[in-house]
Amino acid sequence: MNILSSSHTNRLARGIAISFLSFIAVLGIAMPASADSVGEEYEAAILGNVRIDGEPIQGVRIVVDGNGYNAETVTDEKGRWLIGVPQTGTYNVTLDESTLPEGIAVLEGGATQEVEFGRTDRVTKNFFIGEGTRNATSLFDQIVARLVYGINFGLMLGLAAVGLSLVYGTTGLSNFAHGEMVTIGAVLALIFGVVLQLPLWIAIPIAVGLSAGFGWLMDAGLWRPVRKMGLGIVQLMIVSIGLSLALRYIIQFFIGGGTEQLPGFDEPRVTLFGATALSSTDLISMALSIVVIGGFAYWLLKTKTGKATRAISDNPDLAAASGIDVDKVIRVVWIMAAGMAGLAGVLWAYFRPGIKWDMGTQILLLIFAAVVLGGLGTAFGALVGALVVGILIETSSLLIPADLKYVGALVVLILVLLVRPQGLLGKKQRIG
Repeated sequence: MNILSSSHTNRLARGIAISFLSFIAVLGIAMPASADSVGEEYEAAILGNVRIDGEPIQGVRIVVDGNGYNAETVTDEKGRWLIGVPQTGTYNVTLDESTLPEGIAVLEGGATQEVEFGRTDRVTKNFFIGEGTRNATSLFDQIVARLVYGINFGLMLGLAAVGLSLVYGTTGLSNFAHGEMVTIGAVLALIFGVVLQLPLWIAIPIAVGLSAGFGWLMDAGLWRPVRKMGLGIVQLMIVSIGLSLALRYIIQFFIGGGTEQLPGFDEPRVTLFGATALSSTDLISMALSIVVIGGFAYWLLKTKTGKATRAISDNPDLAAASGIDVDKVIRVVWIMAAGMAGLAGVLWAYFRPGIKWDMGTQILLLIFAAVVLGGLGTAFGALVGALVVGILIETSSLLIPADLKYVGALVVLILVLLVRPQGLLGKKQRIG
């Protein structure tokens, strides 16, 4: 369903994407440049070398899993690799034998081996490899596992993307502070679940509720006044960038630059089928995302306020003339967008895992990519775009280095703008 009926969709799509990419370039928001390390934001790390007869092997895929954390990288030209982890403990390290030269395999201990940190925050793991027979997971099982992980990631991403799309559809604002709204949800869950030690089933709803309240505060205290002043879209966008920077460093001031964890982040994963393994937190995250998105769809399609939201997205002046309180509906949209962003922040804290002052900024690029891919101002398009981005990111790691997989989101974004500027579900006229 398209909730944006402007004839300027193509120009807006290109303009928003160009502005956002410029913002990324200025602030240096990018993935790690080297292919031999990931998780550099963490102090603890597992590292090693992959060599045979003293000669390094480049491009070997290494996966670290444990304590609710999963990351991967590939060896560099010297055979070296490093993966940062959120905390010390016991982890499983897997060497993907399919990325070794033909006829070479892990000879002792198997392709997956356990490592445990000692008194330092660094541990080295080297595999004994040589000529031998491999026992690798089938490609089909790997693809299925990546699809499941991608859907999990995409649903979480969709919660944030739908809110951002709603705000754009009703106000025309590309809110670059949306990432900080994601961070605020995770930080509030940390305060109530860890600092105040409330049960999670109480702490998370409180965090989401306060996140929604923050959305109300932002609209009442900032966005409604600047709308009344008649500021243009470019000025509003600049205001949102400034707000993003301010909120980000305020959060850093209060929680510091380290990484914090929510209770239950280290729940063990259980193999469901093939190579697919999920924790109970993963399953709850997927179920909760589906329920919330389903409730949102009902609200948008069936309720009076949801229909008014769609009307305002089409033509705010006509909606106001027909008796709709535009400011009231926009206020509701901000509350819902902030609440869903806060919930996405909690789920993102478990998916990463960990809470960091700039965690929202790290995911903002993917949120925008999902919104533009689905169609600017198209709520359900944002959800479809988020699922596509999530699946693409997870499955692309089967073909390209893990730390480059996020580049796929940008590539898709650019291609869609070139071929179909209105997005996958974007239309030139309103339907529904």
